[in-house]
Amino acid sequence: MITDPKLQLTIDCAEPERLAAFWAAALGYKVEPPSAPFATWRAYWLDQGLPEEELGEGDCSDSVIDPDGTGPRIWFQQVPELKVVKNRLHLDLGVSGGRSVPFATRKERVPAEVMRLETAGASRLSVDFEKGTTLRL
Repeated sequence: MITDPKLQLTIDCAEPERLAAFWAAALGYKVEPPSAPFATWRAYWLDQGLPEEELGEGDCSDSVIDPDGTGPRIWFQQVPELKVVKNRLHLDLGVSGGRSVPFATRKERVPAEVMRLETAGASRLSVDFEKGTTLRL
């Protein structure tokens, strides 16, 4: 029995490197560097014998890690099929400070974070402060 299991979150997607860069910025994570002595993950996987056709596009820089090592690794796995139904997983970022923080303060904090995430590549879909602090990116 494994006594210290490590959680990895795997997300199927069409553009793994783009999502990895965004979520690294959003969470304060970093894109996972390739194993030494390799300059790219693609070079690493080819050296390990993985066929080129299984690697998808780009350099395979498709995972992010918590620099402190406490949060889970997130792997953005490229899949050929397009999304056709609602996602069964969504990631919620709590940036307002929670209900212990006065509502007016929460309303001030969220727009700054929204702007930061938009700069990192997010698209704003809706904001509804009247029902609480709800934002969809």
